[in-house]
Amino acid sequence: MKSSGITRRSFVQGSGLLPVMSLLSPGVSAKPSPRVIDLSIGYRQVNFTGVESTAVTVNNSLPAPVLRWREGDEVVIRVTNTLPVKSAIHWHGLILPSEMDGVPGLSFDGIPPGGSFVYRFSVRQSGTYWYHSHAGYQEQLGVYGAIIIDPAGQDPVTADREHVVVLSDWSDESPEAIFATLKKNAHIYNRNRRTLGDALKDFRTKGLQRTLQDRAMWNRMRMEDSDLVDVSGYTYTFLMNGVTPDPGWVGGFKAGETVRLRLINAAAMSIFDFRIPGLKLKVVSADGQNVHPVTVDELRLAPAETIDVLVSPEGDGAYTLFAQSIDRSGHARGTLSSVPGMQAALPPYDAVPRLGHQEMGMRHDQGEQAGMVLAGEHHHHGHHNMQHAVKEEKELTHAPTEFGPHVDMRAESVNYRLDDPGIGLRDNGRRVLAYADLKRLEGSMSMREPDDEIEIHLTGNMSRYMWSMDGVRFADADPMVWRFGERKRITLVNDTMMNHPIHLHGMWSELETGDEAYLPAKHTVVVQPGSKISYRVTAGARGRWAYHCHMLYHMKGMFREVRVT
Repeated sequence: MKSSGITRRSFVQGSGLLPVMSLLSPGVSAKPSPRVIDLSIGYRQVNFTGVESTAVTVNNSLPAPVLRWREGDEVVIRVTNTLPVKSAIHWHGLILPSEMDGVPGLSFDGIPPGGSFVYRFSVRQSGTYWYHSHAGYQEQLGVYGAIIIDPAGQDPVTADREHVVVLSDWSDESPEAIFATLKKNAHIYNRNRRTLGDALKDFRTKGLQRTLQDRAMWNRMRMEDSDLVDVSGYTYTFLMNGVTPDPGWVGGFKAGETVRLRLINAAAMSIFDFRIPGLKLKVVSADGQNVHPVTVDELRLAPAETIDVLVSPEGDGAYTLFAQSIDRSGHARGTLSSVPGMQAALPPYDAVPRLGHQEMGMRHDQGEQAGMVLAGEHHHHGHHNMQHAVKEEKELTHAPTEFGPHVDMRAESVNYRLDDPGIGLRDNGRRVLAYADLKRLEGSMSMREPDDEIEIHLTGNMSRYMWSMDGVRFADADPMVWRFGERKRITLVNDTMMNHPIHLHGMWSELETGDEAYLPAKHTVVVQPGSKISYRVTAGARGRWAYHCHMLYHMKGMFREVRVT
């Protein structure tokens, strides 16, 4: 008989069983003091590639232990730092007091070497979230783990079994070495560059003049049309629950069961396209918030995003959980199996996507004199008036700070592309999830119109590997000061040709999809290359909050402090 609840269980990792640490309310009117959860951050030797390396782990586990609570719990977590450098834990997507948010320099000073910090907060939500270090590059080295929060009442999502699926990227290179390499040569990890054979193919399909024009354009931008990621499978090994693709993580099921998969992208820099050949994915939650179910074949997860899906294998057998990187340079792999030891075939990679006019913010009927403007150039032309379901389109403007050697391109004609699953997923013969599909199950958090509007440009210089907002890096930026209780409309314009997952701490970002009654609430919003996106934020939490791109090596520059006073 199918259970009406969700089963709690341990999750098999590469090094054994990963503990589920729960802190559940006793269900009586007079609650005793909550039990303290102890987490210890320290070094551990690992071997994912045949080379022994040093990871930074929580309680000697990679990923970190799964934390399981119930909505309404009072949580007390003592984090001890055994590293010789400062550390911190950020509770990604949780609504809590700013002093508990875990960002050194903003919410607190950080946890010093050999020291401890006690986090205390009330759990005010339910769903799938995660936690990670917000100090240095420790997230890349292994400080990340899942948070599962059961609702106080009946869960609208029912399943017979569930598995947490944490995706991540690992490199035997140190994060400092990766960043230094990117500063010297931002394209060095790109192994999909065009060859002579590609050029000959272009001559045949596009003609000589068009091919030469295209190559000249990319050369002026000092980019390749295969520059989909900064760091690739050339140095990364992609993990699923801490396990390499060979042999891959394994989760069980019984024929006829409905299985809930809680998907978390805890990668530092990697975007994954996830599917299970032979099974449909019923999407029931995004970033911890329940949504009206939508059935797809495939979905894209950017760093920091979480999505819950239900799958229903009809009989015994095995199914491959396939998460290929956006540039097709590698994959993470798992198996759902009803028979111990049985595995399913690994599907072939999709073709390597190529950046085009859409990623430059131009239509196919526009020439090279529109869309992205290269640094040092300026084109005078009429702005294309896009129709948008949310509000009237207005002229795109660039601040004076966006002009200079630190910014190598600027968008002049960008679209809202909420119904676009993204480069590499368009018209691939599969039904792919898009932001336009997401409708919050309980309806919009607020129907209130914004009091104010902010336009922020995501900017950078790819060849110099410099990232910023409005052309200003974090070190030179003033805080954004918001009044408590005011409601903002934020429009993000991506002037670059990279995807940027933008995370606002402490507050929900209510994505403007055009359906006013069911705006999805997200903690991380991906802005596609050459596009724009808008969402509403109610400044309902006083304090100092981080607002940044969740690509780890972009974060140093593409970052702002938000002060709610």
